[in-house]
Amino acid sequence: MDRYRIGVFFTRKFKIDDPEPPQDVKDEFNKYADGGDVMTAEQLQRFLVDVQGEAGASVAQAEQIVNQALQKQDASTEFDKHTLTLEDFHDYLFSAELNPPIRDQVHHDMTAPLSHYFIFTGHNSYLTGNQLSSDSSDVPIIKALRKGLRVVELDLWPDSDEDEVEVLHGRTLTTPVKLIKCLESIKETAFVASSYPVIITLEDHLTPNLQDKVAKMITQTFGDMVFLPDCDCLKEFPSPEELKYKIIISTKPPKQYPNVTSINEKRNNSKGKSWLLSPRLPLKIPKSFKRGNGASQKEPSSLPSDQEDEEKISDGDTSESSQDDEDNDASDPGFIPSKAPEYKHLIAIQAGKAKGVLKNALKVEPDKVKRLSLSEQKLEKFTESHGTHVVRFTQKNVLRIYPRGSRFNSSNYNPLIGWKHGAQMVAFNMQGYGKHLWWMQGMFRSNGGCGYVKKPELLTEVGPDGQVFDPKAKCWKKKTLKVKVYMGEGWRLDFKPTHFDSYSPPDFYTKVGIVGVLDDKKMHRTETKEDKWNPVWDEEFTFELTVPELALLRVEVREHNDIEKSEFAGQTCLPVSELKQGIRAVPLYDKKGDMFKSVRLLMRFDFV
Repeated sequence: MDRYRIGVFFTRKFKIDDPEPPQDVKDEFNKYADGGDVMTAEQLQRFLVDVQGEAGASVAQAEQIVNQALQKQDASTEFDKHTLTLEDFHDYLFSAELNPPIRDQVHHDMTAPLSHYFIFTGHNSYLTGNQLSSDSSDVPIIKALRKGLRVVELDLWPDSDEDEVEVLHGRTLTTPVKLIKCLESIKETAFVASSYPVIITLEDHLTPNLQDKVAKMITQTFGDMVFLPDCDCLKEFPSPEELKYKIIISTKPPKQYPNVTSINEKRNNSKGKSWLLSPRLPLKIPKSFKRGNGASQKEPSSLPSDQEDEEKISDGDTSESSQDDEDNDASDPGFIPSKAPEYKHLIAIQAGKAKGVLKNALKVEPDKVKRLSLSEQKLEKFTESHGTHVVRFTQKNVLRIYPRGSRFNSSNYNPLIGWKHGAQMVAFNMQGYGKHLWWMQGMFRSNGGCGYVKKPELLTEVGPDGQVFDPKAKCWKKKTLKVKVYMGEGWRLDFKPTHFDSYSPPDFYTKVGIVGVLDDKKMHRTETKEDKWNPVWDEEFTFELTVPELALLRVEVREHNDIEKSEFAGQTCLPVSELKQGIRAVPLYDKKGDMFKSVRLLMRFDFV
């Protein structure tokens, strides 16, 4: 019994309901237990094959599940210890550990070139908060790698004495962190969550002497872990399987000034490019941003306007150059090819610069592969009329998409725009949170959470006449997904009694929808169940899918409030292509993407 105080003298009492199993669970138990009071391992094996879609399930596996379920419940029952009662069966189905909604092992083909995979990618991975005034640190890098991130971005700048290398977001008020500290942390945590390669993308603003120092740091820190290509430029990317436990360096080929005099002339005479050697010439910082590391500050209402031509690359866009200087090629008369062969030799994936017409920059070269970076708005504008050019480019080369420069508060953008065009590295600000970050986290729950997701064949195959997938073309329905939301539990264990409402138990409802190509986007919601810590909805929704390979199932629970905005109570995103059919336990996550200890839903997935 829960008590909620109303005023000084009065309290309200609410009975804590312990809902019985849903009718579907009862029906399945009665059917496969042949009307008996208990279910044997042989009967459970039939249920796993017929209802849960686990065609290869054996009786031995069913026996193991029975034992695990009973041990988990510490069951003591009058029946044989190797059978399940209805309550045991329900508890097993509601266990996210024993009955998860997706597979937790690597099961994609990992022997294709890197260009055939979506790769879990971070943007400004070292920042603890916003893009203008937060601290730089190795801590967010460690956290991201532990969650499966595979591409870490580091901005390299000289320190004030120009004899050491620091990592910071140049031309802002962000504080620096030493490069060596970041490298050592990457080494320690690179392969904790996944054995597949970690790619370090470097935004290099260094002199040749400092490039030499970076080469020595990388070599001494990682040793044989660094992947060293046999030639200056790869003709095809290796596979993730070939690169297991390897560190891959990706940046633009090194440049240098011919002599000290040229450096001084650059500093004194080239005002427009003085930032190349100075990370501390700040951008115009919005007044709404004060010194601090929070990522949740509101995005300024006045943002730089986008003046780019639809197909041209504009080198004068300061809002983007601050975000992605690695592709701002300093190819003016002050530069000549570097004399730092050790540094150059470490670069396995060369980053190219898109010059002039973007259509030309996306041409596929027969004997060379590269990485190209584009801002989110450049990609969106170009793909309005040239989407197939991007798809064709990404079949062999790597395309990195990064947030626009005006996302000062570390917000993110819709990753589906990049994914449906085959972009492998959709770089995200891992410091913040929000629905787009949830989608990213959902995509990379695929394939056992290893950070590499095999792109669907529609993005890698070429037709008989050379045609490739057109993301704008009309697609016909391929699959129908039925989703049933039975019930939820665990909030009472993970939250304080008055977290959602000071005067009564919460009023929960669930939003269920599809995130994917435009024709597949759809959202439903259940009824609100009032004053229930363990709500029972028992509602079913149907989704017609045209491109299920790129669809994510989005689930969010909220607490209804008549006066204020509804309050967040948990969320998850699951790749539709990975969903296990049948009755499944679905764990929920907080706003940052960390799993709740107890909160979960009981749901059913059926493909028809």
